[in-house]
Amino acid sequence: MFRRSRAREVALQLLFQQDQNKTPMPRKALLVFVQQRSQRDAETVKFCLSLFDGVVLQCPAIDDLLTKTSQNWRLTRMLPADRNVLRLGVFELLHATKPEPIPVVLNEAIELARRYGSKDSPAFVNGILDKIAKERPAEVLPVAT
Repeated sequence: MFRRSRAREVALQLLFQQDQNKTPMPRKALLVFVQQRSQRDAETVKFCLSLFDGVVLQCPAIDDLLTKTSQNWRLTRMLPADRNVLRLGVFELLHATKPEPIPVVLNEAIELARRYGSKDSPAFVNGILDKIAKERPAEVLPVAT
């Protein structure tokens, strides 16, 4: 598994844990969790923590956007895995300091939904993130290389 994919997976696990347990995990325990699951690779740990911290910081805005975009679906009705994959995807699309190309973000989110969600999760996640990607402001578009 590629480092950045692994970092996204670990970030999703942290987001899921936080979503299900309203008592925050102590930072020290969180760091141990990330380091163990990232095989202590510094780049993977750094990327994972930037994703997790970014989603947590932007969560109210992300949840508001998800609520507006996902017609007929309240956040509380979504599967927790889907909800957190979407949060991670929206953060990468709109708030990441070094945005990835849209297809990369969508593919990574779909793979996480396939691995952790239901059989319908990949299509659900793809539909919502694709709509958000098409409506995102031009200033967050990465330069094609």
